[in-house]
Amino acid sequence: MAGARVRIGSGAGFTGDRWEPAVELVEQGGLDYIAFECLAERTIARETLSLRRGQGSGYNPQLEDRMRAVLPAAAAQGVRVLSNMGAADPLAAGRKTAEIAAELGLADRRCAVLLGDDVQDAVAARPGLPLMETGAPLESILPRMAAANAYLGADAVASALETGAPVVVTGRVADPSLFVGPIVHALGWSFDDYARLAQATATGHLLECAGQVTGGYFADPGVKDVADLARLGFPFADVTDAGEVTIGKCAGSGGRIDAATCTEQLLYEVGDPAAYVTPDCVLDMTDIAFGETGPDRVAVSGARAQARTDTYKVSVGYFDGYLGEGQLSYGGPNAVARARLAGEIVAERLRLRGFAYDALDASLIGLDSLHGPGVGRPEPYEVRLRVTGRTQDRKAAEAVGFEVAALYTNGPAGGAGDAASVREILAVQSVLLPRDLVHPRVEVVDAC
Repeated sequence: MAGARVRIGSGAGFTGDRWEPAVELVEQGGLDYIAFECLAERTIARETLSLRRGQGSGYNPQLEDRMRAVLPAAAAQGVRVLSNMGAADPLAAGRKTAEIAAELGLADRRCAVLLGDDVQDAVAARPGLPLMETGAPLESILPRMAAANAYLGADAVASALETGAPVVVTGRVADPSLFVGPIVHALGWSFDDYARLAQATATGHLLECAGQVTGGYFADPGVKDVADLARLGFPFADVTDAGEVTIGKCAGSGGRIDAATCTEQLLYEVGDPAAYVTPDCVLDMTDIAFGETGPDRVAVSGARAQARTDTYKVSVGYFDGYLGEGQLSYGGPNAVARARLAGEIVAERLRLRGFAYDALDASLIGLDSLHGPGVGRPEPYEVRLRVTGRTQDRKAAEAVGFEVAALYTNGPAGGAGDAASVREILAVQSVLLPRDLVHPRVEVVDAC
């Protein structure tokens, strides 16, 4: 396919992202594909628990809004839509998408659903698998497992695109692979062509967080200025058959794309830049270079890759107790001292009541909640006490907020604006599962 080119846009970078920039991309960007990356590590576990408890659909809560916003323009412009918004129930998400397409009067309502990332049974049968984060055996968290999902790769995504359906919905797919799949499918590349896969994987990593590469997470007023953040545009990538890549955004949209924004995004959430492991390849970023070829246009070159590994990474979500929290504000002279005393009182009250915690912390928002104690740090005129208790006992978690609120009349002067919450802790650890134990498959659904 010499001379061929594909343009793919990023429609979302996380589960709660905006969808107006995606509509702008579809309407004005000249796209072939748009991908919505909407899964964080804990998302599937959370949606799985909600589904089991009858408290949710199992898929992304914003799926309906996103699809209603983007499908009409996508159908009109011939843009194919991909998303991992299927989360814990991709099939239900696919059916809902097809239903929405029918309600919108679209001619082709088909949705290809990529399944097979749910590997709870395969993981449960191997309790001795070591956890990547701690080295402990999987059996240490297995009784509390909520979900286990393999990070499927671009080959599985491409197989869904081969159905010809205008929309592809997946569960857990590696973030870059959601973009690599369409690139390889459109250009007819081999999944053993690691020179091209390296460039495609670098592209996917640059696009996966959407507005971050156009200046959203980059902005720092007076240091790294970004224009018109309220209308931040989302990025697209042009990829040629030769593996040449250019990152851009729609003219007139807010934000900026240059070597600096691309460099920050390239290193985002990367452990070893020389060995960034994905299901498609092991990417070496160390020689990647960015060249500014025009306003908001950056050429990407120099990506290298080694062959894919013989395992899939599996994200295992599990219940890890409760987090109780209480907050109260103090202001005026001596506010910091009063807030510190308040935290000490809460800790002592919880001890006197006989509650035990895996961790009990008091911090002052506005002073030390992000960076810890700081010698010589100037004291603010107002500060907010935050007490958190991590525990396996829900009553102990509830007691944290209760004791903070009790400071109104039983603690230092001037406390106000209390807030309390208790939430379940969904922790995530990872294991490596042999590829032959993971079986991706595609099911096409249509509106009845």
